[in-house]
Amino acid sequence: MKKNCSNCQAENELNSKYCSICGFKLPITDSENLKPEVKDLEAIKPKRKFNIKTFIGFIIGFVIMFFVTQSLFKPSIDKQLVEFANEFNKTCPMNIDEYTTLKNIVALPNKTVQYNYVLVGITKAEVKMDTVKKYIFPGILQNVKTNPGMKFFRDNKVTLNYYYSDKNGEYVTEYIVKPEMYE
Repeated sequence: MKKNCSNCQAENELNSKYCSICGFKLPITDSENLKPEVKDLEAIKPKRKFNIKTFIGFIIGFVIMFFVTQSLFKPSIDKQLVEFANEFNKTCPMNIDEYTTLKNIVALPNKTVQYNYVLVGITKAEVKMDTVKKYIFPGILQNVKTNPGMKFFRDNKVTLNYYYSDKNGEYVTEYIVKPEMYE
């Protein structure tokens, strides 16, 4: 193929830039424009292969970062229980009825909360344990199962200890409500 000079109409080689007769600048043909661009694009654009190791590394990194951020920004249940106990203790001691006062609440390790009660005006010797076990524990268990205020404990499978001491601070009894008892 040849190209013609637009000035003198002489035939020139396709790759010539100037006319061989008059020296006039020849027009650039489409084939000359496309080839260098295609070659330039091929030189610039590297070939990318799917790298399974990089992909797996990315997934593992994402999973690790997800769990790290969850643990950093969401306090553990034990920390939440400590905060709950500290806040609730601002209202203690609290009279529950004429015989019972809630002294305080303590957050213990392993998702456990202990309610410390004092039997008002009663010594350990005066307590009829059979009567207490017959009436007190079923009421405690029913309260844990149904009270809307206990939902947080149920949802997080918290163990609840109910510790009773007499007016002198002497241990009387303790009731432990484990998650499997209220589920």
